[in-house]
Amino acid sequence: MYKQDSLSALEAITEAQKIAFAPMLFQAALSLRNTGILTFLDRQGKSGATLEDIAECCSLNEYAISILLDMGLSGRIVTATDDVYYLTKVGHFLLHDKMTNVNMDFTQNVCYQGLFFLEHALKEGKPSGLKVFGDWPTIYPALSQLPDTTRESWFAFDHYYSDGAFTEALPRVFASRPATLYDVGGNTGKWALHCCRYDENIAVTLLDLPQQIALARDNIAQAGMAHRVNFHAVDMLSDAPLPRDADIWWMSQFLDCFSPEQIITLLGNVAGAMKPGARLCIMELFWDAQKFEAAAFSLNATSLYFTCMANGNSRFYSAEKFYHYLDRAGFRVEERHDNLGIGHTLLICHKK
Repeated sequence: MYKQDSLSALEAITEAQKIAFAPMLFQAALSLRNTGILTFLDRQGKSGATLEDIAECCSLNEYAISILLDMGLSGRIVTATDDVYYLTKVGHFLLHDKMTNVNMDFTQNVCYQGLFFLEHALKEGKPSGLKVFGDWPTIYPALSQLPDTTRESWFAFDHYYSDGAFTEALPRVFASRPATLYDVGGNTGKWALHCCRYDENIAVTLLDLPQQIALARDNIAQAGMAHRVNFHAVDMLSDAPLPRDADIWWMSQFLDCFSPEQIITLLGNVAGAMKPGARLCIMELFWDAQKFEAAAFSLNATSLYFTCMANGNSRFYSAEKFYHYLDRAGFRVEERHDNLGIGHTLLICHKK
């Protein structure tokens, strides 16, 4: 889809203006949603509503509503005939589509302020935008201390894209009947809980930074699974010794948090600790493995979050490049399963 420039000159200059004013359209769309204007138009259906009708049911005055509606017209969020406004299909999805709302909230609450410093991040190789929330080297040790709305939007985004894929990945990961599984970068412990519920005999150990271990330990205890999951606090890029008993080393949306050099180092450490016959299972979102252009667009946009807010040097990779990193770390892919959940790919690997 990206191999040629298929737009006419008129189409191209139109797209250029959309980019130039994209922040305005985004904030207007967010305000149309958050102030209830889209909800009101949705309820009116094919009857539509005038500016005066909307003002009677909205906390904004007519001036504020009118400028939002005009931008909504340009953004194809609403249409208007004879001063009567109607919700479009775009407006419908902005209002009702969960993926769209998760993405918008993540952009607004986690990324928007910090993206002002994107160019600094690109030049410095550091998450320069993270300073809008505090002084941390990366976002990961800061997750438990971020503002409530920011933290909720971050976890909603993370879980939305992983939860559906977990269910589809489980039978593939457990096909080899593993007795012990290491959940590397276990985050909140969701995958560990999925494993415990799927196989009552599996022994799970969650490996992560100390701050994340504390969060996951609480979540797992609240789920009544504290007796099923062990914890190993570790920086996977350090020289600290790793446990060696796992039949499966699992990493979900974990390696996209690292640079290529770090990925190769981290996977090399794992390869050195794996026992004979063990498997490495990696579940990632690859932008070049998506069925729809909107999905590739979303992943490439999210890579800018990694640059500016998360750590300054990671991204959602292409599968093509990722295979090279695996090869350099001493792994070979023996199974690949695309389109799990919302666009995930599961790679089952063994040491060469």
